[in-house]
Amino acid sequence: MAGLLADLMPKGLYARALIIIIAPIVLLQCVVAYTFMERHWQAVTRRLVEATVKDIGAVNDLYADYKVNDEYGQLIELARDRLKISFQVLPAGDLPRDQQRPFFSLLDRALSREIAIQIKHPFWIDTVGASDQVEVRIKRDRHVLRFVVRRSQTYASNSHIFLIWMVGTSVVLLCVAMLFLRNQIRPILRLAEAADAFGKGRPTPINFTPRGAREVRAAAQAFIEMRDRIKSHVDQRTTMLAGISHDLRTILTRFKLQVALLGDTHETRAMNDDVNEMWHMLEDYLAFTRGDGGEEVKPTNLRELLEEILDDTLVYGVPIELKLRRRRKDLVLPLKRQAFKRAITNLVSNAARYGNQIVIRAATERGFVRVEVDDDGPGIPPEERENVFRPFYRLDQARNSATGGSGLGLAIARDIAVGHGGNIMLGESSMGGLRAVISVPL
Repeated sequence: MAGLLADLMPKGLYARALIIIIAPIVLLQCVVAYTFMERHWQAVTRRLVEATVKDIGAVNDLYADYKVNDEYGQLIELARDRLKISFQVLPAGDLPRDQQRPFFSLLDRALSREIAIQIKHPFWIDTVGASDQVEVRIKRDRHVLRFVVRRSQTYASNSHIFLIWMVGTSVVLLCVAMLFLRNQIRPILRLAEAADAFGKGRPTPINFTPRGAREVRAAAQAFIEMRDRIKSHVDQRTTMLAGISHDLRTILTRFKLQVALLGDTHETRAMNDDVNEMWHMLEDYLAFTRGDGGEEVKPTNLRELLEEILDDTLVYGVPIELKLRRRRKDLVLPLKRQAFKRAITNLVSNAARYGNQIVIRAATERGFVRVEVDDDGPGIPPEERENVFRPFYRLDQARNSATGGSGLGLAIARDIAVGHGGNIMLGESSMGGLRAVISVPL
């Protein structure tokens, strides 16, 4: 039951806050309405019925004092002018059949009970025949006495005013609560948008400032300070890595020049291979440490980017096919272009090491862009698919260090995907090998 209730409850803060306000109001209304209906309404109706039946009983008693041949005009006028009751003396006969009791029979029950107590003669009542009247017939030996009274004389008919006021005030309170909650929740939503944009590497909204309640302003201010500290840290790290990269590349360039001056021998070729391997390892280490390198997010045409990657990866010597769904216009989304290109290139190069055929697909799904890289290689066991994203992790089977690489390609790709607010997942390809899927939000 608790799980079902949790599933049925709204997930948004605005809706939940409204329920917190509405639920006590509805509960209070139910309690007040029940108390009013059971106590006040019944008590008022009972008192009105008692007074009306006493008037009818008085007319009934006066009728008994009249002789058989007397005229009842004076009694009819008395009932009409003093008691506000329409009174008629009908010929003797049977009373009408009892009608079906109304669904809401408070008046019917109270009137029947009081007549049975006070008058003690056969009677018949009609509380539903006319909307604004109540008819009572009493059977006597010589005649049938017919009484018609206004419903307001027997029934608390103005009770709906109370209900209207109660519902009206509740609606006013609810409208005020909705306006107030909307103003209070808007700063929270803006803070969430700013945090989401910053987490995806996108610029924070220009007009974002701490607003709202004191706690919300404190959270927004803390977010701004955290964002500034992270930016400062990233800028410092990028500057440091740029200096390290420049110095190490200078040294490796000197190594290459010195090896070239030694001539073309078996030893120099081996040394040159080592220098080149060191160069690529240095690039991978710096790329992993640098992440996206502080690159700015820019609108990027996905088709053009994938076609550029396809041209660049032809050097691997493996057939690569690009499959894109037809669209009326090219898909443009905010990306750190070079970082995202590196992530997909890493996936393609990883597939080229182990497969003989590669297929790249791209499509949109549920607010995300999915780029799939399939190969026909040996694949990766399911229990190892998460481990390969760990830095420097190598498999001891099909995909091992014999194929080269620093063990950072997938780690770099996932780091870039997460920096865009997405992720990378590995699965089984329709070609029998590995499928790498990188997804980023639109």
